Amino acid sequence: MAIRLFFAALSLVLLLPARADQSLQAWIDTALPGTVLRLPPGIYRGPASITKPLALEGNGKVIVDGGGKGTVLTIKADRVTIRGLTLRASGNSHDAIDGAIMVAEGSGLLIENNVIEDVLFGISLHRTTDSVVRHNRIRSRPVDSADRGDGLRLWYSTGNRIENNDIGQIRDITVSNSPQNRYTGNTIRDSRRAFNFLFSHRSLVDRNVLDRNSTGIIALNSNGLIIRGNRILHAMDASGAGIALKETSAALVVDNEIVHCAHGIMADSPMDAINRIVFINNLIAHNITGIYFYGAKGGHIAINNTFRSNLWPVTIIGDGDPMNDTWWGNAWDTYEGFDLDGDGFGDKPHELHVYADRLWIETPSATFFRNSPVLELLDFLERLAPFSAPSLILRDTAPRMQPAKSYN
Repeated sequence: MAIRLFFAALSLVLLLPARADQSLQAWIDTALPGTVLRLPPGIYRGPASITKPLALEGNGKVIVDGGGKGTVLTIKADRVTIRGLTLRASGNSHDAIDGAIMVAEGSGLLIENNVIEDVLFGISLHRTTDSVVRHNRIRSRPVDSADRGDGLRLWYSTGNRIENNDIGQIRDITVSNSPQNRYTGNTIRDSRRAFNFLFSHRSLVDRNVLDRNSTGIIALNSNGLIIRGNRILHAMDASGAGIALKETSAALVVDNEIVHCAHGIMADSPMDAINRIVFINNLIAHNITGIYFYGAKGGHIAINNTFRSNLWPVTIIGDGDPMNDTWWGNAWDTYEGFDLDGDGFGDKPHELHVYADRLWIETPSATFFRNSPVLELLDFLERLAPFSAPSLILRDTAPRMQPAKSYN
């Protein structure tokens, strides 16, 4: 009888809500390595640190409050699981990377189904390998974007999967010196740079929705990227772009929808003349500039893309021969030709020349007057009787009469 009463009392204690002043660190310290620690509902005091293999679960009913000091939860171990917690109230130091979760070093981690709010940085993975971050909701603080922290930060980390997270109101997702990671199915809204890759080769960015960010994806010195199946919308800052590639080679940009951005795609020429930048089956629509190539010309391949209702479909600036770019099978809403043999391709190449467009290149502020009656007349007169020989910037040898794939 006494034993039964003891276990009944113990069960009742475990079901009681935790006190608001209860230390999470005390619970962690008493758990053995490998324990699945299912916390009773309530509010726990942070910061706390995990230095042994452990599963920490809150079932959506546990809040860990950092009290405005440092990082709410720090991990320094392998095989740690953080699931079902609400993490809030980190410190305010950008230098110390104060945030919700800091992985100082670890492997085989699982961070899932957490809510992160009122923190500076969200989740930081430093020297982290073979881990999964999925189904988390991440928000920084409601301040100017430059004053927020990164929602997700990878540094010297590889082999990780970032999947199906709901991220918004952050500064950037910063990926630095972190190759061979996968970013799949995430939604990133109302931030500065959705993805910012620096020296992070062979990354996969797949099926994400990037909406109302200043810029969608920026890659610097990150070779072998695959950017596939993403929807990138409303990156309309003056310098914003759906995708921007600089000093990057062997990139594949395929099956993306890039809509209503200042520049749909921006790219310089690849660093390696053999490892070209390839664009296939993308919808590039309602942008101010569809594709903007700058620097030395050449090194790009564009196949089966659809250009629709862009103010300028393509702009190319720089030295070199633009015919070093390959254009084939793209659908152009500005194409002026017929398909008399019915093979689905235009009977003559689609060529794009620079006429009055030089005005916009040399005087960007004149963009404001684009489509005004006077400048439309100037453009028409130059095409009718050019003041000087126009420059050919691209030739699509087999323009499609209809898009290669359907877009809803």
